[in-house]
Parts: sequence; structure tokens; C-alpha cells
Amino acid sequence: MTTILSIQSSVAYGHVGNSAAVFPLQRLGVEVWPIHTVHFSNHTGYGAWRGPLMAPEDVRAVLTGVQERGALAEVDAVLSGYQGGEQIGEVILDAVARTKEANPGAIYACDPVMGNAASGCFVHPAIPVLLRERVVPHADVITPNQFELGFLTETDPGDLGSTLDSVEQVRAMGPSTVLVTSVLRPDRPEGTIEMLAVQGDGAWIVQTPHLPLKANGSGDVTAALFTAHLLDTADAGVALGRTVSSVFDLLERTHESGRRELQVVQSQAQIANPRMQFAVEKVR
Repeated sequence: MTTILSIQSSVAYGHVGNSAAVFPLQRLGVEVWPIHTVHFSNHTGYGAWRGPLMAPEDVRAVLTGVQERGALAEVDAVLSGYQGGEQIGEVILDAVARTKEANPGAIYACDPVMGNAASGCFVHPAIPVLLRERVVPHADVITPNQFELGFLTETDPGDLGSTLDSVEQVRAMGPSTVLVTSVLRPDRPEGTIEMLAVQGDGAWIVQTPHLPLKANGSGDVTAALFTAHLLDTADAGVALGRTVSSVFDLLERTHESGRRELQVVQSQAQIANPRMQFAVEKVR
């Protein structure tokens, strides 16, 4: 059985961070051990929230407790998302180092959350530097959106060629596999959006309709599903197709519901059994 150690935020109401990633992974049959970096009432997009930001030493203590059970040897991947501060980043890197010492075959999958094309960069100015210089070089898999890819590489990816060039620049930093979400090529058909995956010498892209909604937590679900499918298949193209299929169904159901929060539980059948309704195109 695949086991993932997921170090992310948590909310009581709604689905972001671990509250978005854990259940979809469990529906895929993955064992998930969540370590929370915050426990808020709701995600911060509402403008108001309550609850604690976990002190780095408390997050590290939970990690140490898991290690003391001898459990890190069972971990196939460490997954991380939004990093609220530099100290949490160091705790995550410590978790990766401890896990890889216990299981040299484990991977680190990092979603380098910084912002998006619509909102710009919404994290503390130190975070992009931390991700670029300290975190990404230790990652085996990263899942930036196109905007974050540009931030990491200090480039401006736009068309397919420039996006692939930026991917190669970020792979030179350390990661072997890159999933680029929210790819908005200037020459794409109107009303579409794409995801691009690169692994080894291969690159694959999938195009879907662009649904008109802001879905907090969709990147967290995407990173989790892609990591799980990659561990299961060792094939980024297959993992891309499965991930896109499930995420589109999730977003479509959320849009149709008229609700702000992702309809994760309501979409569990499509998460567990992706419909594979979109073609995966090999572009390299």
C-alpha cells in the first residue's frame, strides 16, 4: 500500500490543504498521515478566520513522534503545500531528510504555492526565495501553476515552447518531474485551460474547458492526486490524464452546486474512478 506523509494546513470548514488532500488520497486507497501546519476555522480567502498557526517546534514534535514509531520507513512520499513561514519550510525539509534516511526510495512532492496569474503573488516575500533556493532543489516532483513556474525560474512562460524551456530550467534545480497547472497558452482555443507534465525526455499536455470559478484548494487536490498516480504508475503521462479527469469532474460539480467550497465528498466516485474523458497529447 502506498503511504504519503502530508504536511499542510488544515481547516474545519471547507477543503484546502490537508482538508482537501487527505480524503481524495484515501479514496484512491492511499494511506495518508497528515501533519497540520495550521488548524483554522476556514481558509483565509474569506478574509476572516479563527484558529491556531502551529509553532514550528510543534510541527516538528509531531514528525518526531511518527519517527519514534519507526513509521518513516513506510513512507513513499512526503507531500507539502502552502508554507506559511520560513521556519515551517525548514521543518518540511527536515521531514524529507528523515524520511529519505529511513526509506531511500521515498520522494518529495512539493506544491510551491506562491500565487496565480489573477491575484499575483500572495505569500510573504521571503517565501518565493525560500522555495527557489532551499525547497525546490530538494524536491523530486513539483506542481507549480504557470505563474509560479515563472516566479521560480524568473522567466515569463507563455506559449508551449517557452513553458517547456522554463520547465527545463526548474528541473535543472533538482526536480525530475514537473506538473504545470493552469497553463494559459496565448494560442489556445477560447474557453480552455491546460495542464502539462514533464518527466525524463517526455512531455504531455491535456486541454479541458475553463470553468468560471475560483476554487480554493483545487491545487491541493491536484498535487495530491498527481503524486499518488505517479507513485502508482511511474508514468507522468498516465498520472496527468487521471489527475485532470478527476479534478475537472470535481470543479464541474462544484460549479454546478453554486457553493464556494470544493464538493470533494460529493465527487468521490470520480476521484476513485477517473472517467478519462480528455485526451493526453504527447508534445515531446
